[in-house]
Amino acid sequence: MPIPAGSVAVTGKGGQGTAPGGAVTWLLAEETPVAIEYNRRSHAVMMATPADLEDFALGFSLCEDIVAVADDVEAVTVRTATNGIVVNVDVDPLRLLRGSLRRRSMEGRSGCGICGVDSLGNAVRDPRPVAPGFRPSAEAVAAAFARLPDHQPMNRDNRSVHAAAWCDPAGRILMAREDVGRHNALDKLVGGLARAGIPAGSGFAVMTSRCSFELVQKAAAVGIPLLATMSAPTALAFDLARAAGMTLAARSRADGVLLFR
Repeated sequence: MPIPAGSVAVTGKGGQGTAPGGAVTWLLAEETPVAIEYNRRSHAVMMATPADLEDFALGFSLCEDIVAVADDVEAVTVRTATNGIVVNVDVDPLRLLRGSLRRRSMEGRSGCGICGVDSLGNAVRDPRPVAPGFRPSAEAVAAAFARLPDHQPMNRDNRSVHAAAWCDPAGRILMAREDVGRHNALDKLVGGLARAGIPAGSGFAVMTSRCSFELVQKAAAVGIPLLATMSAPTALAFDLARAAGMTLAARSRADGVLLFR
């Protein structure tokens, strides 16, 4: 049987619930250094799942305010390097947003949204105002959460990656992306939407992770009006969402949903 994308197979000895001493094969999530370049100049290295990397590069460019619209990106190329993967984004230098290529160190960990930023002033950006788009519904968010496991093929195999899914206002999932990093998953989703020509304001995003401030910054940058996550937002995430005019949502007890406005 072929190993699913984004996973590697390992074998160990059986433990509780398996035959004593028997061999057990697990699929583990891949975590690979992915270097993002602009016009062949290195910008950042992120630890990511090596899947949907064209979406990742385009979504990262939009969410980090490096380009204003997807059409500003002329080409995305992926190549394998000695110790990881390099994704180059070709952009007309005149299309790069002023000051967008903030100097970063060469490492961004999969669990952190600000690794590599070189100053406190670059850590928290003022969010872009977001148009409401539609009236948020707790019922639609609950429906999306219920459907989300059906759109997590990697997680079914390795049980350790996050998902970001795009839903219409009724909570039907139209697209999903997975990654070991929650912010990478959102970047991939945004890139997938842009490549498919789906307006960010036409629906909402639902994620398997907690709601931290960098997810709100990324969602606001592309105009997502509602971001739903498994756990409640941090205070900073809530403040940024309120400043942007976004709605946040989180699961409450059982199948309930709370909307934060």
